[in-house]
Amino acid sequence: MALDFEKYAAKGNEFLNRLAENLGDEDRAHAARILRSSFRVLRNHLTVEESFQLLAQLPMALKSVYVEGWRLNDHQKIKTIDDLVVEMVQEEGNSAWRDFADKDEIIDALRAVIDTLKLYVSSGEINQALGTLPRKVQAALEPSAHA
Repeated sequence: MALDFEKYAAKGNEFLNRLAENLGDEDRAHAARILRSSFRVLRNHLTVEESFQLLAQLPMALKSVYVEGWRLNDHQKIKTIDDLVVEMVQEEGNSAWRDFADKDEIIDALRAVIDTLKLYVSSGEINQALGTLPRKVQAALEPSAHA
């Protein structure tokens, strides 16, 4: 079987375009920054097993974004949505001031990534992965929490 890198890139670009739509923005660079930082934050708090199960369902191009710079022993525990927000700002680095006006925008961005993932990953897997997060964090990431 030949590797079809154009196909992988097309699927990755499709995901990025859908994420930009879910963010309400047409700036793909913005969507890419959000995707990268969201993946890093999520993988730091999902169990390694859940990360691998999620990875198995991701399009090939997104797998590389998810694992870029990952150290398996970086797994951390958070207690609140505020902890997650702080980490998201840290992952965004210098671009955080440009990408987010406040805490709600960060949470909305995480929700947009999760909503876009639901188009590519089974709902059972998404629910199982997010189910490893503290209940208060799960509740804050649900679509109706801030709608």
